[in-house]
Amino acid sequence: MGRLISIVMPVYHEGPHIEASVRTVHALLGEHGIEHEFVLVDDGSRDNSWEALQRLSQDLPAIRALRLSRNFGKEAALCAGLEATRGDAVVVMDADLQHPPTCIPEMVRLWREGWDVVEGVKASRGRESGTYKLGAHAFYKLFHKLSGFDLRGASDFKLMDRRAVDAWQELTERDTFFRGMSAWVGFKRFRLPFEVAPRTEGVTKWSPWKLGKLFISAITAFSALPLQIVTLLGGVFFVVSLGIAIQTLYMKFSGHAFSGFTTVILLQLIIGSALMFSLGIIGTYLARIYDEVKGRPRYIVSEEALSNPDTKNP
Repeated sequence: MGRLISIVMPVYHEGPHIEASVRTVHALLGEHGIEHEFVLVDDGSRDNSWEALQRLSQDLPAIRALRLSRNFGKEAALCAGLEATRGDAVVVMDADLQHPPTCIPEMVRLWREGWDVVEGVKASRGRESGTYKLGAHAFYKLFHKLSGFDLRGASDFKLMDRRAVDAWQELTERDTFFRGMSAWVGFKRFRLPFEVAPRTEGVTKWSPWKLGKLFISAITAFSALPLQIVTLLGGVFFVVSLGIAIQTLYMKFSGHAFSGFTTVILLQLIIGSALMFSLGIIGTYLARIYDEVKGRPRYIVSEEALSNPDTKNP
């Protein structure tokens, strides 16, 4: 065997439990004889997460901790982690252990059998609110329709072979969507169901605002179809306008006065709203182009903590 597995965890305000989480995963992999390293990315936490990562780097072997200069978001933290790995395969998981570590040995076994990507697929969505579950279902259904990629039940919990990781790193866009991008690169994939574990501590970091931004980013990154809505609206209003023009001419030549103040006002409101909606769609894509053209880095690392090579397993 002897092949190295990199464990990537983005960390944001996980200070109270990150040490216990990493030690749990470390002990489990040790029991199964899986050679591994940890790449832990502190995404600008304002609690004691970085101090906890520094302690881990002193106590455990094969720890690489990165501290980003500010909060760049989970997607950027995942980029930083993936780009810092050295393993023959990489496991991405959450630091709160809602992604059960007990699945990792099975993921590694499937990888050794020849699968390039082992995707953790949620058998259920755990203790999420009904509104959140409904929103997630609607998002993945719409994403599938627009992009062709079926991400229903998908999560960031997955194992990727080094070839898949290297292919993923060739995707150079600044605004990333890890689940979609990892699906786009393809390779031989296995879907492994898992039950979402209860959160060890704390609450979700995903606010409705952040989820909304991720939704828009994901849709616009993988489909230009929303732009066609503008063309569709134009066609619809052309047909409607043509019908009204024919009706107006008929009423005029038949000697009937056409009183259409209400109709005109309604049309102005509808057409104005459609124009604003269309401009909003175009503006969203222009904003993406603007962000990409600027060429700013996805993240900036301000500090790094590495385990001493002589550190032994406790």
